[in-house]
Amino acid sequence: MDGKRTRVTKYDLCDHVWQFHFNKEAPEYWRNLDHFWKGGGPLRSRYFHPDGSLTADSGDKTWVGHESCYCVVTSYIGEEKIREHYVRINRWASMSVYRKQDWSWNMSNHLYCYSSIPDADKHGGTGPPFRVV
Repeated sequence: MDGKRTRVTKYDLCDHVWQFHFNKEAPEYWRNLDHFWKGGGPLRSRYFHPDGSLTADSGDKTWVGHESCYCVVTSYIGEEKIREHYVRINRWASMSVYRKQDWSWNMSNHLYCYSSIPDADKHGGTGPPFRVV
């Protein structure tokens, strides 16, 4: 049932490490700092916290230590039908949310993309419990 759920919750955001990269429409300056566009190195990590804050690893040149907060916005039509659902960081462009086939999450807008790291091997993790034989 959880794999069919398409509404991300604050718990989902806080329970995962998120990989971050800029999209092609982002300014060239930011893409030049991004490993995704430079062709080497791991993607940047982001961490959502229960208090509504968002952090990155120390030394992340695309983060530069600024403060960030996030919110999850969901509006309904009637009792069950979702009209819109998105995540917003600070006052930046809202991110559309969708669930991938491996049960991980993707949130993106025209400037950047966040992808949760599937963690089926973790107790309480998300994703189908694949076994290596």
